[in-house]
Amino acid sequence: MYLVVLGVLFLAMKVAGLGPVADWSYWLVLSPFGGAVAWWTYADKTGRTQREAMDKMAARKDTRRRKNLDALGIGDKDRRRP
Repeated sequence: MYLVVLGVLFLAMKVAGLGPVADWSYWLVLSPFGGAVAWWTYADKTGRTQREAMDKMAARKDTRRRKNLDALGIGDKDRRRP
């Protein structure tokens, strides 16, 4: 995501003619978009994207479970008592 934002920023600066980016070639200005595509391809092929989504879902599930147990009055605090 950072590479896409950087690419949009560079492209806007190039089109507007601002700063040193105005003098750069379009290949250099558009290179962050290529980097983003390479990163997304790597993340998808290695399963990183799916693992992060599964971890996020598991954390939400655990939070929801704990909240429901606390609402019932049988949260983790009650289980620790001898």
